[in-house]
Amino acid sequence: MPTRARPAPRLALTASPSPDGVLLGPLKIFEESPRLGPIFGVRVRSADHRAEVPTHRHPQGQLVVALRGGVVCEVPDGVWMVPPTCAVWVPSELPHSIRATANAHMGYLFVQPGASSLPDHCCTLAISPLVRELVLHLADQPSEYEVDSPTGRLAMVLLEELATMPREHLRLPTSTEPRLQRIAKMLSDDPADRRTLAQWGQVVATSERTLARLIRHETGLTFGRWRQQLHLIVALHQLSAGQSVQRVAEALGYDSVTAFISMFKKSLGKPPGKYFAAIAQRDDAG
Repeated sequence: MPTRARPAPRLALTASPSPDGVLLGPLKIFEESPRLGPIFGVRVRSADHRAEVPTHRHPQGQLVVALRGGVVCEVPDGVWMVPPTCAVWVPSELPHSIRATANAHMGYLFVQPGASSLPDHCCTLAISPLVRELVLHLADQPSEYEVDSPTGRLAMVLLEELATMPREHLRLPTSTEPRLQRIAKMLSDDPADRRTLAQWGQVVATSERTLARLIRHETGLTFGRWRQQLHLIVALHQLSAGQSVQRVAEALGYDSVTAFISMFKKSLGKPPGKYFAAIAQRDDAG
């Protein structure tokens, strides 16, 4: 006998944010249902302020799709930036938190273990207009469905499409090493801080050479490359929130807008204007 469909769950994030801007999704709805489809989703909107889903984990893998605005997903070993029309994949049972810019619109896609060929580690995907529309469609369907139903067949198409999406390099590696955590915290609080590696060594009572080796060992990057990646993540988040290129360049401590644009283009292949114009074209195409 066919399983009776239940109404699709909704995250009413715009209706009931907590006073401190923390957004809590009804993940227990999914954990308590034994008849969920292999992949199911919900739509999420933040209100007119920045919002956060605190650190949590769940048995399903999760694809966090940024439909509008910017989203940051933090996991134990790194921070992932999700600009508009991109998504970050979070494997099952991996602790993670999510922060969104004001008025962001997201799609959460939950994938049952073993249902996808997506990797067992985090990655950022550039999603196509087709994938975007499939995510939105699935988010509007009941979370329980037969595999051979129209919803089930579309879910299988979506899983196949996700496996072919190009990967973006929008990760900032982090470390649990106390000295590096201190530096990372201070730079996150003030990205315009331009202290040299030797000066940071004085802050954490470590020689420049030892600190350089430690950073490369823990993150796989030189200090200069790591700080540049931090600037890129911050820039994408602020630009996605609607801030101007000039304001972002100043906030990151660049001597000129030209220098900031050069860094951005070197990292992502396009200057900010063209990068976000390409995103808008992908969005319009959907």
